[in-house]
Amino acid sequence: MKKLFFAAIILFIGISGLEAQELPSVKLKDISGKTIDTSKLSNGGKPFIISFFATWCKPCLRELAAINEVYADWQEETGVKLFAVSIDEGQNSLKVAPAVKSYGWEYEVLLDPNGDFKRALSVNLIPATFVVDGNGKIAHTHSGYTSGSEEKLIEEVRKLIKK
Repeated sequence: MKKLFFAAIILFIGISGLEAQELPSVKLKDISGKTIDTSKLSNGGKPFIISFFATWCKPCLRELAAINEVYADWQEETGVKLFAVSIDEGQNSLKVAPAVKSYGWEYEVLLDPNGDFKRALSVNLIPATFVVDGNGKIAHTHSGYTSGSEEKLIEEVRKLIKK
């Protein structure tokens, strides 16, 4: 149990150290096949959220579903945008577009089948979520999902808007 606790602390410290860093440049494709440079992700000067997920990850799907329920309200209030980054590999990556459509997600979905963006941001545990300020700097990170933790994300976005 102690080893698990210390591993969680180390993981938290590793991800927390990313705050205030700029996004790394990794070339990914969106679900329509268009190439996107992750360092150029933006939301017109407003904060945005990056959420790493996989179609086989139940906590990831619960988090994105919970956000989906309030996403329109969040956008109306803050203008926030969410980029969902799938880390599905191989044949599983073919399941991403149909899954997104079936869930009715309005997020921009990017594919990271080789884990390049995931590694560049030191993501070890999914779901992993990053709140990025309007200047492209990481302002907040969070790993894992418990019911209601999506509220912490919107609170972080609200803080950035007030700055």
